[in-house]
Amino acid sequence: MRIDLSARTAVVTGSSSGIGLAIAMGLASAGARVVVNGRSDGSVAAAVDRVRAAHPTAEVLGVAADVTTDEGAATLLEAAGVVDVLVNNLGIFGAVEPLEIDDDAWRRMLDVNVLAAVRLTRMALPAMIERGWGRVLSIASDSAVAIPAEMIHYGVSKTALVAASRGFAKAAAGTGVTVNSVIAGPTHTGGVEDFVHELVGSDLPWEEAQREFMRLHRPQSLLQRLIEPEEIANMVVYLASPLASATTGGALRVDGGYVDAILP
Repeated sequence: MRIDLSARTAVVTGSSSGIGLAIAMGLASAGARVVVNGRSDGSVAAAVDRVRAAHPTAEVLGVAADVTTDEGAATLLEAAGVVDVLVNNLGIFGAVEPLEIDDDAWRRMLDVNVLAAVRLTRMALPAMIERGWGRVLSIASDSAVAIPAEMIHYGVSKTALVAASRGFAKAAAGTGVTVNSVIAGPTHTGGVEDFVHELVGSDLPWEEAQREFMRLHRPQSLLQRLIEPEEIANMVVYLASPLASATTGGALRVDGGYVDAILP
């Protein structure tokens, strides 16, 4: 398969590191003009430099904006111009005992993981529909299906994100615009390394800590290792392409077989 996204502009939220940066890299490699987003000028500039270094011919724009606010979302989309591909990647997580998650923590999780994506989708989708082409992709999680006991607010937020994505796909029915979510499994990022060490102990070497984490906390994984961000990006790049024109309203799994189901 040859994926060609030249002449397309792709916006990736929360793309200064981790999965978002890998997605930006993947889209740039397919020829897209990529808009990298984060909250600080320094982190965004560093990410832009990394994408350009890996793909010297790519057109890359960095926009520092907090998309959990109306002003930040508007700033990002205005700077991007015509948006052909919107990737709602921004997300937060953290282990908290269920009965210790207070209202403020619930609100923060929903604001960042759900409402930021809903806001940007609501802002970007009408123009896509008018042009008759577009892709909206939201990065969800296996936790949307298998709610983790150590962070149920995170799981609920990702369930809501999958549901919202399905709803927006219905709003775009018959227009040439597709809307999907990607169910990412346990993925190897810097933040996840900290999370793993928090759960299994900070004194263990990384490889041993990863194995212990998968054994104790994610035993249903068929991959039996953490997924690399580039593996998530591969699915996103495909779904962003013309090759995925008949895939919409879906929740596509890149979870290493974590979710014990035969349907997506």
